[in-house]
Formats: sequence, structure tokens, C-alpha cells
Amino acid sequence: MDKGLEFVVMQRLERTAKALRENRMEAYIAASRDEAREKLLALLPPACTVSHGGSMTLVECGVPEALRAGEYTYLDRGAPGLQPDKVQKLYRDAFSADCYLGSVNAVTEKGELFNVDGNGNRVAAYIFGPKSVILIVGMNKIVPDIDAALERLRSTAAPANVARLGGAAPCSKTGRCMNCRSESRICCDYVVQAYQRIPGRIKVILVAETLGY
Repeated sequence: MDKGLEFVVMQRLERTAKALRENRMEAYIAASRDEAREKLLALLPPACTVSHGGSMTLVECGVPEALRAGEYTYLDRGAPGLQPDKVQKLYRDAFSADCYLGSVNAVTEKGELFNVDGNGNRVAAYIFGPKSVILIVGMNKIVPDIDAALERLRSTAAPANVARLGGAAPCSKTGRCMNCRSESRICCDYVVQAYQRIPGRIKVILVAETLGY
């Protein structure tokens, strides 16, 4: 990364980390996806029960492979041959996990986490249930405020995820949210986490790389 751009990015990461801490979330800065993965693994208690939502960021960081290779009770939603009823059970079992992992659709420089979900299992686990929530967030997901987070969702995150999942919502063709009523709509549950009642339950690893959607 160019030194000038690196300076701008690091200042943005530092501002966001400071705001997250003020909102009683732990925040860390990683220079790369590999460093972010190692930090996430260091935050996991030994032999803990761990689960996660659907996240391209975790995939790009190699987290699922690391969990499969580790000594964890891994509620693996990507395990081969899982039937739909088993997947639904994993979603529910995740609420009693020691740790729940994921990313965000956006994080504001005010220290707010912005997420939108289709089934609601991911955002529900972020809010309540698992003892610890650990999130890896690429620099591309940092925005000034909630209005910018919503625009990011409509123009990037939602259409990219619908296309990845093979959905038939209009944004899979237009590349932009159409506020549809499609059965394939994934923008169903909107959640902003602005402050944590339990200090440190949420841990955010900000990465100086572009990751996920």
C-alpha cells in the first residue's frame, strides 16, 4: 500500500477503534488478514464451543479451516451433507455457544455496528446468547455514519450477497437494492449496535485490507 494511503487508512482504523472502545466494545487493529485470523484464534478460549454466521470475510481469512483443524467444538454450518433441518438446529445451538464469529455490513467511525440479515440468526446471535462475539472487519466496511452504512448495503453488500447465493431478488440483476418484496430478499432485519451493556462481549478486529462485501 502506498505510504500516503496507508497513513489515511490507519488513521481511519484508529478513529473507529477508539469509538468502539468508548461504546464498550473491544477493538484491535490488524495489518493483514493473516494477522486478523491469528488474533481471532488467540481470543478463543481453549476447547470452546464456537459458531459463526455466513461471512465471506471469515472465508477470506481462512477462519473455517482453522476451526476445523483446531481443538474446538465447532458448530460447522459448512460441513458436507448437512440437511436443512440440521442447519436450522445449528442456528439455534449457536445461541448457547461460548463464541460466535462473523463480520459486519458496516461499522461507523462513531463506533456503531450496522448489520442486515435475511433469516435473522446472525444478527440475533450478535445481540444476545453467545458469551463472546468476535468480528473481523475489513477497511472497506468503515463508513462515516449510519446513512452511509445504509447506502453501502444498498449499493454493495446486498446485491453482492444475493448474487453469491444465487437469489432471484431484483438486485441480482440491477446490482443495487430495489426495496423489493421478493421471496429471495435478504434485507429483512436491520440492526444497529450502538453501545454494549456487557463491556467487552463484542470484540472487533479492524483490518487494513479489503475483505468481504
